[in-house]
Amino acid sequence: MTSAHRLLPVRAPALVLALAALWPALATAQTTPATPEPVIVPPVERRPVKVPRLPSKDIVLGLFAGTYGTQNFGSSAVAGLRLGYHITEDVFVEGALAQTKVSDENYRQVLPGGVFADRKETLSYVNLSAGYNLLPGEVFIGAGQAKVSALYLIGGIGSTRFNQQRKQTINVGMGLRVFLTERVALQVDMRDHLFSLDLLGKRQSTQNLEWTGGVTVFF
Repeated sequence: MTSAHRLLPVRAPALVLALAALWPALATAQTTPATPEPVIVPPVERRPVKVPRLPSKDIVLGLFAGTYGTQNFGSSAVAGLRLGYHITEDVFVEGALAQTKVSDENYRQVLPGGVFADRKETLSYVNLSAGYNLLPGEVFIGAGQAKVSALYLIGGIGSTRFNQQRKQTINVGMGLRVFLTERVALQVDMRDHLFSLDLLGKRQSTQNLEWTGGVTVFF
């Protein structure tokens, strides 16, 4: 037997022990892929960004004009101012004040001296109302333009001053708002003002229809 054959039984256990010690490292190297280094590292530095404070556009200010039909006295021109606040996208509150001149010309033809001291008497009102956007949508102008719109219901309470009488008033109605821009809108309203009067020798409840149009600006 040669010397190589005599050393093989001695070296074989040592070789097995060495492989057993290196096996975990070899297994890890085979299962864990190496993470490639980025070829190019862009030199981007963070810079402070100031977030702009965009306006909420919840406050509404507008002017309106139209006709006010005073029961028993006919229609007359009316003009006023409205101020509103949108609580949510659909719910809003609105305050309005307006004035018109009411004539008793028809009564002067049958009653000497008429009903009023003068031929025309000032009627003014102030009210506070709550509204709800019932049908938000779009209005198409021509073939290529669409404007955001909202059909709403509105109602509230207030006070009407007429012929030296101040009466509590309930108003109910509906309206349509069409946005020309993000801030400016056209608004058309129909309201019924209900209050009692004592002008013809008898106290009676009256319904006074008002049709108005105007411009509102959102802030």
